[in-house]
Amino acid sequence: MATLAEIRAKLKASESKGSDNKTGGDKSIYPFWNLKEGGESTLRFLPDGNSNNTFFWVERAMIKLPFAGVKGESESKPVTVQVPCVEMYGDTCPILAEVRGWFKDPALEDMGRKYWKKRSYIFQGFVVEDGLGEAASDIPENPIRRFIIGPQIFQSIRAALVDPELEDLPTDYVHGLDYRMKKTSKGGYADYSTSSWARRERPLNDAEQAAVKTNGLYNLSDFLPKKPGEVELKVMKEMFEASVDGEPYDMERWGQYFKPAGMSQNTGDPNKSTPKASAPAPVAHDADEDDVPVAKAAPAPKASAPTATEGGDSRAQDILAMIRNRQKA
Repeated sequence: MATLAEIRAKLKASESKGSDNKTGGDKSIYPFWNLKEGGESTLRFLPDGNSNNTFFWVERAMIKLPFAGVKGESESKPVTVQVPCVEMYGDTCPILAEVRGWFKDPALEDMGRKYWKKRSYIFQGFVVEDGLGEAASDIPENPIRRFIIGPQIFQSIRAALVDPELEDLPTDYVHGLDYRMKKTSKGGYADYSTSSWARRERPLNDAEQAAVKTNGLYNLSDFLPKKPGEVELKVMKEMFEASVDGEPYDMERWGQYFKPAGMSQNTGDPNKSTPKASAPAPVAHDADEDDVPVAKAAPAPKASAPTATEGGDSRAQDILAMIRNRQKA
């Protein structure tokens, strides 16, 4: 495998020639990916508690940094560290700034895909029909669950929103639609392409409306990773370079900021006061199907829930128009 220095040298030379599933114990996340092949669950999405969000989801972008092992552990297995791609905050990502150039060289394209951001989308809503058969101990008191959706399923969800025949938002409390999550397999991988919206609208029942009124809606952006500061960005770049060069993960250097999943040691420089980056939420199993260039702190208090009629039909039409315009852009 080429080292980072070799990759950079090759890119520079070519220019001179003229040239993306565990839930961490969080029961509020519904692990639909554990459905058996042929299984189905019915979900009902709800609006974001943040009224400033046009959509009823938030987009998350993470970068996976693989390491051959952990420094100082002779029998350690390969580990992966997830770090936030700061493009989701509107900033320039130092990792993607490097990786984008790799897609100009076919020999580096596979490496570029390996380090490209992985998108997923955070939704909230009810599990109307549970195809998992969750045990009572796994069902949280608050029935409003969160769903970590990958690109494949997201395309299915978005398809209905850009359909001009859709008159109301699927999240409308009276005229909304349920979503049938269906799991099959294709080429040995989980496939959700047969998932679809229900054909008939269904108003929220009394229990669901009471749950929204009692618990309120989540502000979905509270579940995005903490935005990295200057120090965290430097650490992310160091880890990226070490990963590309085949070095092991160094708990002493980076453990204060980013750790592999399941690693709980509290090491790193104790004299640095920079807060740790919040742990990323689990990634849906189809999250790797992302677009590539062509060759947590504790959640804040929940926002109060809107009523079934709040916003009215005009608000729904405005939102649908914004989504459709963005699709055309």
